[in-house]
Amino acid sequence: MTLAITLHVLAAILWVGGMFFAWMVLRPVAASQLAPPQRLTLWHGVFERFFPWVWAAVAVLLGSGLWMLFAVFGGMAGARWHIHLMLALGLAMMAIYLHLWFAPWQRLRRAVAAEAWPEGGRQLATIRRLVGINLLLGLLTSAIAAGGRYLA
Repeated sequence: MTLAITLHVLAAILWVGGMFFAWMVLRPVAASQLAPPQRLTLWHGVFERFFPWVWAAVAVLLGSGLWMLFAVFGGMAGARWHIHLMLALGLAMMAIYLHLWFAPWQRLRRAVAAEAWPEGGRQLATIRRLVGINLLLGLLTSAIAAGGRYLA
């Protein structure tokens, strides 16, 4: 249990923290200081390095979360409401990430390779919205994880 919860928390910190940094720090600086070709090339490089970590985080979160659900609570019936809500929000985040990976991220990669900057800008805007949604869901899930057991 100790290893599972430690890995679970570390994976959540990595994913949510990475999104927070990208959204709140890197995005505004890149938008204010870089022209579209340089900005899109930067984001391409950032995503190339960050997304493998997100895949690892998703695998660890899902695996450790399900392990704890069944090992500690004996399955869904034994879990309290906040565990169910964390699972639902986590699955929603994973679904958003899968869409982001297979649709706008692949289109952004092709646009940057072809130097199709307007199309790349459209795909980056879509990714930005999806990351923003996932960031909000991740912060909410983190708050539920930290305090859910204390609520009735």
